[in-house]
Amino acid sequence: MLFEIPALLPAVAAGLFGLAALAQAFAVRRRWRQRRRLSACHRGAWLLSLILLALLACALSLSLDGYQRLVAEEPVATVGVLAFGPQQWAVRVDLADGSHESVQLAGDDWQLDARVIKWTPRAVSLGAQPLYRVERLSGRWRDTAKAQSTPPSVAALGGDGVLDLWQLKRQYPAWLPWVDADFGSAAYMPLIDGARYQVTLAAAGGLVARPADEQTRAKLEASGW
Repeated sequence: MLFEIPALLPAVAAGLFGLAALAQAFAVRRRWRQRRRLSACHRGAWLLSLILLALLACALSLSLDGYQRLVAEEPVATVGVLAFGPQQWAVRVDLADGSHESVQLAGDDWQLDARVIKWTPRAVSLGAQPLYRVERLSGRWRDTAKAQSTPPSVAALGGDGVLDLWQLKRQYPAWLPWVDADFGSAAYMPLIDGARYQVTLAAAGGLVARPADEQTRAKLEASGW
């Protein structure tokens, strides 16, 4: 169904518009050589229109790069924690797409942030599913005074595409009327040596963090969390 694979459809459309533009380019050349100037100009107008449509489809495809479909509550990331100093942590994040990042954080808790895009009811009726992109991992201090005086440790996750649907929606909201909402979601849990967490994202758009195993659950209970 439409939008079931949102990054692929704009790419296919861009290819089709590109082929049509190529055909028009040959037609313009042929008519110009035949001295049919008016017909060549008419074909040239179609050529420019098709090129513009191909570029717009390419831009939409690039803007969806890095986002993944969200069809139900599903795993987004697994977070593993190891201590190497007082409130200093080595954190590994394994993302649902198979990639992983290893970062160093300072703090009492880790916090994972994601971007979520939801479509209008009309787009949903055609098969569109919410999209998400994991954005960053950061350290979090529970004491407000320490959080204000200590620079946060932050690591970007996933990287950014050439274009981002999130940014396009904010800069040109009238261009993307089928995007109903775009917002951020975050979840945090304690940084505990040897702990492993599972992060999921519900269809409603909220990140949820849970212990990934019984050992971590026991560590949380022992810490009073």
